[in-house]
Amino acid sequence: MGGLSIWHWIIVGAVVLILFGGKGKISDIMGDVAKGIKSFKKGLAEEDEKAQIPPSSEPLARIDHQTTSDSAKTPEPRKSG
Repeated sequence: MGGLSIWHWIIVGAVVLILFGGKGKISDIMGDVAKGIKSFKKGLAEEDEKAQIPPSSEPLARIDHQTTSDSAKTPEPRKSG
């Protein structure tokens, strides 16, 4: 447990290369991340626009709940017994 394995050294090396690998690396990475977030938000907005249905000038069909028989009236309470 006291030593570092090869995977630890690879991860440390990758972090060092990203941070100190050259001029403007971090700003380039952050710019790419910002572009990705911006395009993701744009894609969500376009999807929302497609999902919206323009309101129709005609009203929706109306369903009347009318009963025509006596059996459809309010049921009588149960008799306990």
